Amino acid sequence: MAIQNALASVAVSSLPDAVQWYGTLFERGPDSQPIPELAEWTLPQGGWLQVYQLPKRAGRCSVTLAVDDIDEQGEQLDRMGVDTAQRSNSKKVRAILVTDPDGNQLAFAQALGGQRLAS
Repeated sequence: MAIQNALASVAVSSLPDAVQWYGTLFERGPDSQPIPELAEWTLPQGGWLQVYQLPKRAGRCSVTLAVDDIDEQGEQLDRMGVDTAQRSNSKKVRAILVTDPDGNQLAFAQALGGQRLAS
């Protein structure tokens, strides 16, 4: 049996608060809430981000989100009041590293020079 896909997940202390924050980030509400403690967003190239309520694990997750325009993403994060000072740049990737309200780490990364972060 072959693995078909991957779902990134982030533990949060309050699902309603996280749905609001991540909803602002994605500029829309979740695509699915299959169980009461879980919200999911579908990503354009087939991946999913799951945000689930598990207070004892909140703030201990990290995820990388591939974007096509890191400058535009940085502007959106700035409008949300998110600290975007931590950045990393190389010949292959530009990234902004931030934390959500629970302290989970999110990296927004743009591949450069025709590279792809994931297929």
